[in-house]
Amino acid sequence: MNAEAPDQAYHFHVMRRAIDLIDQGGETLPLEQLAGEMGMSAAHFQRLFSAWVGVSPKRYQQYLTLGHAKTLLAQRFTTLEVADAAGLTGTGRLHDLFLRWEAMSPGEFARGGEGLTIYHGWFDSPFGEALAMGTDKGLCGLAFTEECGRDAAFADLAARWPKASHEHAPERIAPWVNTAFVGKGETALHMIGAPFQIKVWEALLRVPTGHVTTYSEIARSIESPRAVRAVGTAVGRNPVSFLIPCHRALRKSGALGGYHWGLPVKRAMLAWESARAEG
Repeated sequence: MNAEAPDQAYHFHVMRRAIDLIDQGGETLPLEQLAGEMGMSAAHFQRLFSAWVGVSPKRYQQYLTLGHAKTLLAQRFTTLEVADAAGLTGTGRLHDLFLRWEAMSPGEFARGGEGLTIYHGWFDSPFGEALAMGTDKGLCGLAFTEECGRDAAFADLAARWPKASHEHAPERIAPWVNTAFVGKGETALHMIGAPFQIKVWEALLRVPTGHVTTYSEIARSIESPRAVRAVGTAVGRNPVSFLIPCHRALRKSGALGGYHWGLPVKRAMLAWESARAEG
């Protein structure tokens, strides 16, 4: 992967430890104390986070707290509108990253990926190690392994398309993955799911970076206001985490809700995006 990747993974491991420390302490830790707990000098720790997300460690800690979700709902809540475009293909933008997506037909999905070759590889990311899967048309799976491990992540994604052939060929999908994590250029997604799931995932693609929405708002936007529970299930089954931003879906109460690859990863993503949006 690109030269920045090892640093990205390293940053996440430091951040993951910071989450545990903040949860144990229940309050913002002084720079010197937090840096000491990480085995770093205060100056190095300051440079590390400022270079990664553009804000100070003190400010970043505020984004990592459990109460940050409520703040996001109050200040950065997005009301989704029903899509004007017909069909299930389109283009979205996340800052300088353009996403081009195509949906598998319902009939193809019903066949469980039969006749489809899915390539996979392991990559470093801003949120630790990632498992990426893709077809000739685009990325169809993106999982994060820090909380569940490699074996569970692979089994989870592969089981979604049980009749597909899987081939370890990271070079086939690396350009899309690299572009996605650098956040510049264009990458392609191949959305493989049931029609209702794809409608939910398409709604998620309309939530801007640094903003959040709610499960009930997603249900309203796809004209199924009573289907909040089904929407929550579809959000949780999103196979292309981060790029189809299921981490931006919260409960109306301000609770984080669930996250398929672990709540610490969801908190880290929300904090990372908040910091970049502020920067």
